[in-house]
Amino acid sequence: MLAKQYEITLPADYDLDVIRRRIKAGAPILDDRPGLGFKAWLLRERGADGSPVNQYAPFYVWRSDGAAAEFLVGGGGFANIVRDFGRPAVQHWTVLAHFSGPARRTDPVPGTAVRRLTAVPTDPDPLALTAHVDREVEQLRELARRPGVHTAVLALEPTRWELLRFTLWSAAPEEQPRQPQQAADGSTAVFRVPHLSAPELSALPEGRAW
Repeated sequence: MLAKQYEITLPADYDLDVIRRRIKAGAPILDDRPGLGFKAWLLRERGADGSPVNQYAPFYVWRSDGAAAEFLVGGGGFANIVRDFGRPAVQHWTVLAHFSGPARRTDPVPGTAVRRLTAVPTDPDPLALTAHVDREVEQLRELARRPGVHTAVLALEPTRWELLRFTLWSAAPEEQPRQPQQAADGSTAVFRVPHLSAPELSALPEGRAW
């Protein structure tokens, strides 16, 4: 499984209803896309939930590497982003764990998504990485049991050695963003979820990926 996200930062006076209309028009294209676990169509609004910017930042979890590749370079949809906004950098992570929450059977729209990024601690002991990831998986498992959690994902980017925790909430999130001066161990961002495309969400493996 692969997690991907790109962020399109928009002007401070940008009318986000333009993006909301774009999402409404484009969502049906991915609502039944083979190989896609889910796409959370995400928005940040300047001044809301601690966001300093207006931003369109969709987040994907792909079951199939081939389907993800087709989307990016095979004419499978990303070309529309490039046409309208230029070609953004696409972040990608290897999914380590996925958990469904108590709200999985409910519609998480409108809902909230919380993304936490943290650096993997440097340690000369090769077993320390395994132990750190084990702790993160167990913390995610506990978080996913809370009321209001729809979906929770843990993933790794091994170039920067960065862990991503993505939590989709159908209600107000219990996770709170930290101020930059308090976030030496990472950063947290809150997004609104105007739409969720989830064609193969139910087929994602539950728990640790191995």
